Amino acid sequence: MSEVVIDRVHKSFGAVEVLKGISMTVGRGEVTALIGRSGSGKSTLLRCVNGLEKINSGSIEIAGHKVSRDKAALRALRRDVGIVFQSYNLFPHLTVGQNIMLAPRIVKKAAKGETRAIAEEVLALVGLSEKFDAYPDELSGGQQQRVAIARSLAMRPRVMLFDEVTSALDPELTGEVLAVMETLARDGMTMLLVTHEMGFAKRVANTTVFMHQGRIHEAGPSAELFASPKTPEMAQFIKADIK
Repeated sequence: MSEVVIDRVHKSFGAVEVLKGISMTVGRGEVTALIGRSGSGKSTLLRCVNGLEKINSGSIEIAGHKVSRDKAALRALRRDVGIVFQSYNLFPHLTVGQNIMLAPRIVKKAAKGETRAIAEEVLALVGLSEKFDAYPDELSGGQQQRVAIARSLAMRPRVMLFDEVTSALDPELTGEVLAVMETLARDGMTMLLVTHEMGFAKRVANTTVFMHQGRIHEAGPSAELFASPKTPEMAQFIKADIK
């Protein structure tokens, strides 16, 4: 059963068509990686999936929600779909625990004791139990990103979206964050992610989608796609990454 269904999606910014008829699915419990050069439409597609960008035509369904501009529908969608960006977007004046407890309390009207239990659980999942009372500026970039992931997990999402979450981190901190994502994958979280981490995509993603000039250029099982790319564009992309 598919948790994400993208059907013939087109998206333009003014006269520039960024997505040119994208169709793809992500099965429940599967991980799909979107790769490709900057400007190929990967992040725009992810933002469309979460309703942050309005599509021009086509349709998107995620976690049982049809993506539309209706505000109530978007609120319902975002209860079931978490998204983590390159920037952590943590509230600097709140502790780690308070950052995580905020959405369950406001959106799901959870009681204070319940939200604390949830926060402690998801912090343990990302390996940061001891940071509950710390403030964001006391954490490394990798730790802040792991808190951002924990904050999304606190909403008990059915699907997680990740948009280049390690691109601002150095290699050691990148490893910390990817390890958390790999654990989520092993635990059966449905994930759609934009990444430049080719090793991670090959190792963890069930499916890899190579986007080129606003279209899906190649897609298939990750190990197969990386082992024998069928187009020169994909082959060149992998070769450049290895260098």
